[in-house]
Amino acid sequence: MTSTAELACVYSALILVDDDITVTGEKIQTVLKAAGVEVEPYWPGLFAKALEGVNVKELISNVGSGAGAGPAAAAPAAAQAAAPAAAEAKEDKKKKEESDEGSDDDMGFGLFD
Repeated sequence: MTSTAELACVYSALILVDDDITVTGEKIQTVLKAAGVEVEPYWPGLFAKALEGVNVKELISNVGSGAGAGPAAAAPAAAQAAAPAAAEAKEDKKKKEESDEGSDDDMGFGLFD
């Protein structure tokens, strides 16, 4: 679960990125002080270090895209080629699940015994 300190640092970093300000530990701490939020002294530096060299705006705008345009264009051809293999893998998985169903009985106990 995320702590209040982590959320506060995330929101502070997002505020800085939105204003086109370089994210540093000191600047995150400044935003936190202005908001009246107290965090352990290591949090701002930790978040600044994690975001170092990352284009946060691009990261946020591409969250739901999954893959770039190049692989997506090749996906239909790959899907047709992979369909028989996927069906075979699904069949193998079903067989394995069927063989595993009785495994609890072999040990003399079940989940709800």
